[in-house]
Amino acid sequence: MMETQEGGELCFPQLLNTSCRKPTRSHSEAMLIYILLSSISLLTVVLNLLVIISISHYRQLHTPTNLLLLSLAVSDLLVGLLLMPVEIIYIEACWFLGDLLCTLYYIVDFIITSASVGNMVLISVDRYVAICDPLRYPTKITQGRVKICVCLCWVCSVLYSSLLLNDHLKQPGMSNSCFGECVVVINHIAGAVDLFMSFIGPISVIIVLYMRVFVVAVSQARAMRSHIVADTLQRSVTVTAKKSERKAARTLGIVIVVFLLCFCPYYFPSLTGQDISIDASSAAFEIWLAHFNSCLNPVIYAFFYPWFRKAIKLIVTLQILQPDSCEANIL
Repeated sequence: MMETQEGGELCFPQLLNTSCRKPTRSHSEAMLIYILLSSISLLTVVLNLLVIISISHYRQLHTPTNLLLLSLAVSDLLVGLLLMPVEIIYIEACWFLGDLLCTLYYIVDFIITSASVGNMVLISVDRYVAICDPLRYPTKITQGRVKICVCLCWVCSVLYSSLLLNDHLKQPGMSNSCFGECVVVINHIAGAVDLFMSFIGPISVIIVLYMRVFVVAVSQARAMRSHIVADTLQRSVTVTAKKSERKAARTLGIVIVVFLLCFCPYYFPSLTGQDISIDASSAAFEIWLAHFNSCLNPVIYAFFYPWFRKAIKLIVTLQILQPDSCEANIL
């Protein structure tokens, strides 16, 4: 194998002057990285698949809120199934799949990320209406409306991502400095637009809605402590329902906080007004931290949602295969 003047092996030895160099990590270090990242990828796929099976199979879980969680789980599943395996290969090797597939890979990445953000906005709206306007929630948030919103979310994500990387679609590989590299560069103007559309704008909406939810939840808790209801059974049911709604809001609020922590390093160049150079090899930490969010979401569900833990038990013990198992009492 021919080597460059710096001593690194070339990705394409026949292209001495234009080939990229392979990463120079030791074999043991490379194996450790492969095992760690492969485990994260597998865990992401398995956990989100459990969320999808649970919500899809059990009729009691066919609620508007869970339909939004289902859409979020689909995007998280795609991260573990499509994006992470490619990144695992590229982080320790050269890009051998060509310029067009490189561009398509990043477009899929942007689509999934945009859809995840869109789903979180929809989830925050759902929780806002459930807590702040509970009497009209059943008429405002219906299964049909939620399905339409989810479809629009994914369609808009596809259109937005295609427009953002339109130049790279017309001229694949335009940002690569050598053969064996997979890089897309978004200029500071497009980066600023993406920063607002995919991060600052949606997160601002989410934070405002959750602040309102928090204020209302606190006022409801105070009112229930000070108000004595004559009908004990009715009060018990009401309190239980309110606690359930607040718990759901708190859980989904944690999902948002985790999302912020995972994606802030990814968007930091845009915050400083720089061009964004997206490279799954050199920017591995930022990209993997952003995608690790897809593994954390179902962990949060499992920790806070009893129905998810119960569904996992039924799936693992194969009780899901029994006749009429979809009618099981899962709540």
